[in-house]
Amino acid sequence: MNSFIQETSEIVESTVPLVEEETQTVFDIILSGDPSGTVIICILILLLFVALYIYFERLFKIKGSSKIDDKFMLQIKDHVSNGRIDAAKILCAQENSPVARLTEKGISRIGSPLEDINGAIENAGKLEVYKLEKNVSILATIAGAAPMIGFLGTVIGMVIAFRTLAESEGAPEMGTLAEGIYTAMTTTVAGLIVGIIAYIGYNHLVVKTDKVVHQMESNAVDFLDLLNEPA
Repeated sequence: MNSFIQETSEIVESTVPLVEEETQTVFDIILSGDPSGTVIICILILLLFVALYIYFERLFKIKGSSKIDDKFMLQIKDHVSNGRIDAAKILCAQENSPVARLTEKGISRIGSPLEDINGAIENAGKLEVYKLEKNVSILATIAGAAPMIGFLGTVIGMVIAFRTLAESEGAPEMGTLAEGIYTAMTTTVAGLIVGIIAYIGYNHLVVKTDKVVHQMESNAVDFLDLLNEPA
């Protein structure tokens, strides 16, 4: 009896086809669409790499620029009050931050009218802000352009789908028709993903930059107040 059951199960297993699960990678999904959609997605992937590079490069730069010793202005005040101008300049050079460079610019103008000192600090501040915001505008451009490129793929995909309908004499082949719709959907999703990532990264960098600018303005005011103190 047991041998009969075993033989029966072996026959059933031999007659039932094995079902293999097909798995697709992201690369397979990209290549399975229309060539025009593949080109657009490759462009969006390139824009994503550019956006991520700019974001992390600027983030580390801004974080490094915001670091400053809490006792920095107290030491500057002590040096300036005691007439040790050279020591104050050396301290600024050692600190090597936007706040230190603005302070050094003001120290180098000591003896000039206060308006001239204030103007020199403002000009130096504009230059420091420009350095902090370097290439951030490219991130904003990617945030706006990526969804538009994705929508371009959407339009191309729909054109392919409607062309298939127009050229079919009878019932259109569903595979060919679905290819155009597939291209439209994948490019839209890719464009929105890249645009969202770039947009969030851009706004985060703007917030970080504003904090550094506020720090520079605060220390500039402290330095000007120091020069206004009676001898």
